[in-house]
Amino acid sequence: MDHFLYRDGRLHAEAIAIDDIADHVGTPVYVYSTATLERHYGVFRSALDGIDPLVCYAVKANGNIAVIRTLARLGAGADVVSGGEMRSALAAGVPPDRIVFSGVGKSRDEMAEALRAGILQINVESEPELEALSEVAVSLGRQAPAAIRINPDIDAHTHAKITTGRSENKFGIEWTAATAVFAKATALPGISLRGLAIHIGSQLADLEPFRQAFHRVRDLTTMLRANGHSIDTLDLGGGLGIPYGDDASPLPSPMQYAEVVKQTVADLECRLIFEPGRVLAGNAGVLVTRVLYVKNGATRTFVIVDAAMNDLLRPTLYGARHAIVPVREPDATTGHTVVDVVGPICESGDTFAGDIALPPVKAGDLLAIRTAGAYGAAMASSYNVRPLVAEVMVNGNAFAVIRERGTIDELLARQHLPAWLADDAPPRITKDAILST
Repeated sequence: MDHFLYRDGRLHAEAIAIDDIADHVGTPVYVYSTATLERHYGVFRSALDGIDPLVCYAVKANGNIAVIRTLARLGAGADVVSGGEMRSALAAGVPPDRIVFSGVGKSRDEMAEALRAGILQINVESEPELEALSEVAVSLGRQAPAAIRINPDIDAHTHAKITTGRSENKFGIEWTAATAVFAKATALPGISLRGLAIHIGSQLADLEPFRQAFHRVRDLTTMLRANGHSIDTLDLGGGLGIPYGDDASPLPSPMQYAEVVKQTVADLECRLIFEPGRVLAGNAGVLVTRVLYVKNGATRTFVIVDAAMNDLLRPTLYGARHAIVPVREPDATTGHTVVDVVGPICESGDTFAGDIALPPVKAGDLLAIRTAGAYGAAMASSYNVRPLVAEVMVNGNAFAVIRERGTIDELLARQHLPAWLADDAPPRITKDAILST
């Protein structure tokens, strides 16, 4: 459920009409609903009642500090995968002792910054990283609170680009090597081992891979404790799927997911950490775009909009299908036409949806691309020298711009000509040029 509904023929975000936002801020623009974020967090957290979880929002899904703060005020921590995400979480008001730092490629500078900040835990994903973390901690006169992320070799049955728990993926340490790695970590002077971490992928539509992975974590916990190691935390990652587009396939609910957790690991007397991202933010956002042209091709009709793949990469990168709806509600008797909704970038992949049924649209009409709150703005780029779009948050009958629209001048200001390309610089004569004459 979300809070993007038609009222009096106009699509609203909570109590604000989307077309009013577009008129005020321009398009393309991301619009987020506070009420949807709050509801989704509440449903996820309530499902885990009885096991005292730490819910660390996965900042990579949507790193806007207003989104992070909205969830932090409800009690959420943060799962971060870069120094920039960690700073964003801190700037949003997430307490350091509710921040977990994941990721396979943490730099030594990022490690040092995390240790100085006093975050809860660093999830280590390789032996070289473990050694580096110990060295950094010793240089600061500290011990690093660490968990070992294991790769359980479990197929999550999701898109190949977002599966993370198979043996051929780059994430985590092979689960069969956990005993040796724990023994090594215990001997390192800068490491204070806390527990295990796991994450098998994103957008999972089936609970069975979770169940298999959690059983593996349970077995490892029992074995490592038998070897004398303290396992105080279990970071179970995230990955619960959400509905996109017109796919009516049933997906597991947070309550059903929580039952799997309770049946597999809840009795291990560990602090359980969860890293939901998409399930909290995905349906809390839409990308609003304006129709530029309707082009009738030889075999297809193209609705060309002002948003592009640089603004929302998921359809191009993953073949994802997002529902697209007109901001002005069509009459129930209005017929639909099958069209392709495409952007202006010079790539055939710049397509938001192919063969989608829409009511008649014309230049100037507004469309809303739904379920764009996660991995939308967070993955945006300035490809084709297109500035980053604005982001807006709605709260009841109020809205605010939470990221200003970028400008071309800002993009150009970051670039500089070398001295030899200055207007008054003489032409360069190279050896190759002389030999070719």
